[in-house]
This record gives sequence, structure tokens and C-alpha cells, in this order.
Amino acid sequence: MRWPYPEAVQQIELVVGRIGKPHGIRGEVTLDLRSDEPDRRFATGAVLDVEVPQGSGFAHRTLTVARARWHQQTLLVTFEELVDRTTAETARGVVLRATVDAGETPEDPDEFYDHQLIGLTAVDLEGRELGTVSSVAHGGAQDLLTIRTADGRDGLVPFVKALVPEVDVSGGRIVIADRPGLVTPLEDDES
Repeated sequence: MRWPYPEAVQQIELVVGRIGKPHGIRGEVTLDLRSDEPDRRFATGAVLDVEVPQGSGFAHRTLTVARARWHQQTLLVTFEELVDRTTAETARGVVLRATVDAGETPEDPDEFYDHQLIGLTAVDLEGRELGTVSSVAHGGAQDLLTIRTADGRDGLVPFVKALVPEVDVSGGRIVIADRPGLVTPLEDDES
């Protein structure tokens, strides 16, 4: 006899942005985007979980997108809960998270969610194991992969095509064009 309910779908939280300064007097805010799919994540009606900075008096645990628009290169968003400039100012620095199904993938085949990368085995161009992806740091210029080696060291690898030519999520591996000092220590560091 089959269980009458579908299997539970695992949910993952993705950081999709951070609220910046207010724009105007009607509660609109600028966003520091952390998503390559802003039209999808900030669609009207989207409900986002919030992570409040320590010491902030911001009281909301979720925010609902009322409207989003582009102004030059900046995404401006109005949330239903932020009714004026004063309430928008209290939201400055709030991190926004979207909940997605674990099986969901980005629309762009060259993009990956953090949970897809963490745990992949990192190998060099010849297929020798370097370590495991232990975290992804989102920087201003590009993302950085932390590769934990077998001897417990952490190497930071910029997540750019020149250094990471292949990501095989289904195969459980990521190819790193390793150079001395990147993941493999420099000869001077080994002694």
C-alpha cells in the first residue's frame, strides 16, 4: 500500500538581497541584490523572510513585495509593511531570504544555488582530489568558494570561469584550475 501523501519536499532558504537606504518618502528602498533572478524573487506578492541585524529595532519577520522597479542600475522595492520613509529607514541592513524547494534550480544553467555547491568534491584539471566545497562567500566583485582540504586547510577560490571551468552538480564534483597558493600551498608554505 502506498502512502497517500506526497513525499515531503525539503525547503532551502536563499539570501536574495539586503535592504539599503530609503528612496523617496513613500517607503521605497534600494536593494543590494544577492540574486541573479530579481524579477523572480521580487515579484509582486512575494513574501520574504527577514534576518534582522543585531541591535536593530526592526519588528517584522517577513516582508511582502508590493512593487519593484529598476531605477538606472538599482532595484527599488516597496514592501507592504514599509509605509513611509521612517519605517523604511528602520529596515536598513535587513537581509532578505526566499524559501525554495531543494530541487529548484536557477533559470540560467551557468548559475548555482549555494546548497548545490556545498559538499561537492573539488578536483584539479587532471582529476586529482583537492578537497570539498565547504562554503560560498558572496563578495562585491565575485563569489568565493571555500575549499576544505584533507589536511584541514581552507583555500579560497574566486568563482569565475577561468578558475572554475566545470561544475557537475549531478556528478558531485567541481573542477578547479588550481595554482600554487590557491588551494595547493606554495612550496615555501609546505615546510
